[in-house]
Amino acid sequence: MAHEFTTSYIKDSLSLFRYYKRLAERAIEQAPDEALFTSLDAESNSIAVIVKHMSGNMRSRWRDFLSSDGEKPDRNRDAEFETPPTTRRELLEKWEEGWRYVFAALEPLGDADVSRTVTIRSEPHSVMQAINRQIAHYSYHIGQIVFLAKHFAAANWRAITVPRGKSKQFTAAVKESRASQR
Repeated sequence: MAHEFTTSYIKDSLSLFRYYKRLAERAIEQAPDEALFTSLDAESNSIAVIVKHMSGNMRSRWRDFLSSDGEKPDRNRDAEFETPPTTRRELLEKWEEGWRYVFAALEPLGDADVSRTVTIRSEPHSVMQAINRQIAHYSYHIGQIVFLAKHFAAANWRAITVPRGKSKQFTAAVKESRASQR
């Protein structure tokens, strides 16, 4: 993620959501098809189940974000962990569907909106609190997706952040890029 200085909470939040979305997508791209639907054990979720759950959460939390409770009455959270998508295409469609709700809700907001009140499970939250809650939730699950994709890709895995042992080269490249942009 190219860092951009901002004092806008909304702009920074959108940047973080896009960063984590892309991180998961880069991991999913590397996972073999069958790995998307494989869990490590009976108590673990597959990438497909995690995606279905995240999409369901996104639909509930962000649809009518400012005007209705973030836990919609038509959400069936338990069903999000059953019968996941069965193809890579279905999984990616479900993924994109969820993220459309996120960005449709947040892109029109301005920083004056962060102190507005929204509810989640009948509890009041400031818009800022609701956004923070979801950034934490999604980054948690995206970490799971990355872990599983890396596990199943094994020796074929290509780093999606700073490669191991390459921190100094990465930092130097970032500094050089910034200097050339001035």
